Amino acid sequence: LRPNLDFRGFAGTVASGVIRRGDRVMSLPSGRTSEVDRILSPDGDIAEAFPPMAVTVTLKDEIDASRGDMLVHPNNLPHLATEFEAMLVWMHEEPAKIGGTYTVKQTTKVVPAALSELRYTVDVNTMRKSEESGEEPELVLNAIGRVRLTLHRPLAFDAYQRNPQTGSFVLIDRITNATVAAGMIIDRVAARAEGEEPQPVSRHINIESTLVSAADRQKLLRQRGVTLWLTGLSGSGKSTIARALEQRLIANGHACYILDGDNIRHGLNRDLGFSAEDRAENIRRIAEVARLFNEAGIIAITAFISPYRKDRAHAREIIGDSEFKEIYLDTSLEICESRDPKGLYKKARAGEIQHFTGISDPYEAPEQPEIRLSGQENSVERSVEIIEAQLKAEGVLLD
Repeated sequence: LRPNLDFRGFAGTVASGVIRRGDRVMSLPSGRTSEVDRILSPDGDIAEAFPPMAVTVTLKDEIDASRGDMLVHPNNLPHLATEFEAMLVWMHEEPAKIGGTYTVKQTTKVVPAALSELRYTVDVNTMRKSEESGEEPELVLNAIGRVRLTLHRPLAFDAYQRNPQTGSFVLIDRITNATVAAGMIIDRVAARAEGEEPQPVSRHINIESTLVSAADRQKLLRQRGVTLWLTGLSGSGKSTIARALEQRLIANGHACYILDGDNIRHGLNRDLGFSAEDRAENIRRIAEVARLFNEAGIIAITAFISPYRKDRAHAREIIGDSEFKEIYLDTSLEICESRDPKGLYKKARAGEIQHFTGISDPYEAPEQPEIRLSGQENSVERSVEIIEAQLKAEGVLLD
C-alpha cells in the first residue's frame, strides 16, 4: 500500500503464528530481511497479530514485495521450491493432461505449472490405489490422485498437514480459466529413489544423433571441446582470469565462450535464488549448456562459485570426466574480502545478503582439481599461461 510517499505497507492475512512489533521477518521469495515497525488494523496500531486477522505491516527497511509474496520468521521458514507433490481432487469433465500446463493459485499467488506426473489414483469406495490393482491411473471428474507439479517460478509453501493455509491450492486451466482441481501439498518435492534424476515433463521425446562426428569438429576447429570449470570464493579472481583466458584463446584462433555466473542469473537462471537447492539447479543447468557447447567443439569457460562438491561432481557427470577440467582459485577469504569489488562481503556481514558463501554459507574446496591456482602467488597473466600450457599438454589445443 502506497497512499503517499511517506507510507509503504504490506496488507494481508496472518496465515499462522504470531507477528509482533520488533520481530525480524523475511520476505519470500526474495529472501530480504527487515524488522516489523508497525502493525495496523481497522482499529489502529496494535502490538501483535495472529490468525485469521487481516492487517497491514510496515517494515523498517525498504523492501519490494509483490502480491502473493510472504513475510515469515527467518527461523521458521516454509519450503521454497519449483516442484512439489500433492493430492488432487479433479473437478472438470475433461481428464487431466499429463505434461499439460495449468495455473497454480495458492493463497494469493498465481504461478504457471506443468502437471508432470500422475503417481496413482485412489478409489474412493475401496480406498485402494491404482498401483495396487495394476490399473493405468487417469484423473477424471471426481477422481482423487497423487501428482507431481513442476512450477515455472519458485513458490513458498508448507505441507497441508502443517499449515492448511499455505498448503492448499487450486488448479486452473490456462486457456478457459476454469478451476479444474483442488489440491493439498503433501511433500516438498516428488519422492524419488536415492540418486534418481527427475524426468522431463515432456512426453514422447527422443535424443537425436548428429551426422557430424567429434573428430570432424576437432579437425575443423583445431581443438577438443572441453569445459574449464573455474571455482572459488567471490573475489578469488574467477571472472578476471576467465576473461583473460578467453581473450588469449581467441587471439590464438581457438573457439571458446565464457559462461559467467552473474550473466547467467540475468537470463537462463533468473528464477533461481541462492538456497542450496537453487544453487544445485543453477549448476545443473550450466553443466547442460556447457555439455552442448563441448559437443559443438567449443571450449566453455565457466566462472561460478559452485560451493558444494556434490554439485560440481554432478556437473562433471553431466559433462563427462574427460571433458570436465576443474580449476580451483585457491584465494583466502581474507584476500577475497579485502578485494570485495561489488561490496558483497560488507553487505553479507551486515546481514543484508542471506546464504552468502564464505560468510553465512560454506565453501567446500575441491580435493583433487585438475589445476590449482594460488590467488596470492600467481598474477592473472601467469594463471592464464598455466591453464593454456595444461590444455596443450593434454591435447585439447592443437597446432
